[in-house]
Order: sequence, then structure tokens, then C-alpha cells
Amino acid sequence: MALKSMTGFGSASARAEGARVTLELNSVNRKQLDIILRLPPPLAMLEAHAQKLIQGGISRGRISGTVHLDPVNGESAPQINQKCAAEYIDRLRRAAKKLNLKDDLSASMLLQIPGLLRMQTAEQKPEALFQALEKALLAALKKLNTMRTREGRALETDLLARIQKLETVLASIKTRAPQVVSNRRKKLHQTLKTANLKNVASDERLIKEIALFAERSDISEEVTRLASHLQQFRKIMRGGEPAGRALDFLAQELFRETNTIGSKANDLKITQQVVRFKTELERIREQVQNVE
Repeated sequence: MALKSMTGFGSASARAEGARVTLELNSVNRKQLDIILRLPPPLAMLEAHAQKLIQGGISRGRISGTVHLDPVNGESAPQINQKCAAEYIDRLRRAAKKLNLKDDLSASMLLQIPGLLRMQTAEQKPEALFQALEKALLAALKKLNTMRTREGRALETDLLARIQKLETVLASIKTRAPQVVSNRRKKLHQTLKTANLKNVASDERLIKEIALFAERSDISEEVTRLASHLQQFRKIMRGGEPAGRALDFLAQELFRETNTIGSKANDLKITQQVVRFKTELERIREQVQNVE
């Protein structure tokens, strides 16, 4: 299974008796799964089922969906909520009289009252609406995931190229690492000699302390862990599960180990390689934010 991007779009429609259900889905980045659906009143009861279907096909991202229910074959007629209209008009006239305003209400005023005029389709059976919404949603979800997968392949190609760069930099650090401890030990000896301390070479306690201090510059463990994390990165990308959260965690661990190497080594050449590593790693971390 290839990586999936969290960005995508899909639309589809399905017909019920006398009406057509049209659905559009789009997704953007989000750490968790967040679903927002806008359904017309006749379909509002199906929101929970629609969300469950989306959860079955997507694990991460902000999913926005808009559903339209439109009449087909002319099986519709404009309907006015007369009770609501009468109440609106009555209140407006009382307010106008109280404020000493001219009563200039007309029938066209009804068109300006939100929700008062609507198209009434032939009566829909709940099971027909259910089937139409489910069919349209599954088709739109398939298109959405197709686009997310296509963009995911581009992300995977980019990430693999950047991982290869990190492995090249790590190889340079690994080659330099054995010299760090010996260089640190030599530098400590030179510092003590410069301070005119006598019998440095014959003082066992001093030699032991120098050795221990120099060993603190050993970065072999961090180098090994970095190599392991990069292998895990590749393995997760080849896996069949959503990879975004796991890759984000590994990116953080790579940063932590790299910072430790930079602080322990105290070596100019390794510091330069650490800067290169972190620069490329930051680009990887930004890309991982787009992965499901």
C-alpha cells in the first residue's frame, strides 16, 4: 500500500424516486479525523450513517462534505409554509403600526423570508433516500481516495529521495565518529600540558578522568539509533497501514538523536554534517504533515 496524501476531492450522484442526491467531498490536512457534513433536512437523519461510512475509508484529515437533494423529471412544485408566512406578516404589520410606518407589504415580500419557499418533491421513502445517499457517498469517497493515493505516490517519491540524502550524511558522520573520542582525549592532554601540570602521563586517576570525559563525546549509540530510525521510516512507508502519525513520531526522534550528536561530538566537521542532516530532516517533517 502506497502512502496517501490528506488532500483530495471527490463527487458523485445517485438517483432516488423523483430526486437526485449529489455529494461533494474534499479533504485537507488535520492531525486527527474531523468530519463536517452539510445535509438537506430530508437527509439529516442519515448523517451518523454517512460519517460512519467515511470513517471506514479514511483515518486522518479534515473531511468536508456537501449533499444536495434535487428534483428530477419535473416532479416538483413550489410550496409555501402558509402558517409561517401568516405569522411573519402579522408581526411585521404590528411592528410597522407601532413604529408608525407605512404598510407596504406585498406578495413579493414572501420570497425574502428565509426557508418560506421550497421545492417539494414527490414523497420520498426513507429507504430510497438511504440507498441513494450511500451509493453517492461511496462513489465520491472512492474518487477522493484515488486522488489522495495519487498525490501520496508523489509524496513517497520525494520522501524516499530525502531519506537517501539523510543516509548519505549519516554515513559521513559515522566515518568521522571514531576520531571524535581520540581527538577529544588528545585535546585534553594538550590542555593539561599547557597548564604546566606535572606527571600527567603517570597519574592513573587523572588518566582515568580524561578517558571518562573523552568517552562522553562518543556518538556511536546515537549513530546506530539514527540508522535504525531511517530503516523504520522506509519500512513504515512500505507498510499497509496509515503512516502519517508514525512517520511524524520518527521525524521527532531523528531530530532528538541529531541534536544529541551535535552537542556531544563538539567537532566542527560533524557539526557541519548535523546542520545538513537537520535541514533535510525539517523538509521531511513538513512533508509528513501531508501524509494520512
